[in-house]
Amino acid sequence: QVQLQESGGGLVQTGGSLRLSCAASGSILSANTMGWYCQAPGKQRELVASITSGAGTNYADSVKGRFTISRANAKNTVYLQMNSLKPEDTAVYYCNVQIPGLPPRNYWGQGTQVTVSS
Repeated sequence: QVQLQESGGGLVQTGGSLRLSCAASGSILSANTMGWYCQAPGKQRELVASITSGAGTNYADSVKGRFTISRANAKNTVYLQMNSLKPEDTAVYYCNVQIPGLPPRNYWGQGTQVTVSS
């Protein structure tokens, strides 16, 4: 089993910054993809950014140039540095770990609230 512990959410003004962290523990394979998803009220959960164990990254168009995802493989930890935050970034942010296999396994954190005030 895999457990994910998130931290770093909160309230910030427009233009501010936050850094989210997610530490994974349990049966983590070294080859996995870690990522962050967000879900605003009344909307579906959507990908914000992901990073593979080889440091390949993928970003939603809405956050390119403002958010940076990184990971520390030795610590099984993924980070999301969020700069130039906008009110539309307000959502619950969920950490995700996907472990390859047939089928692939997905694990989710409990979510952390990010609120950007105008």
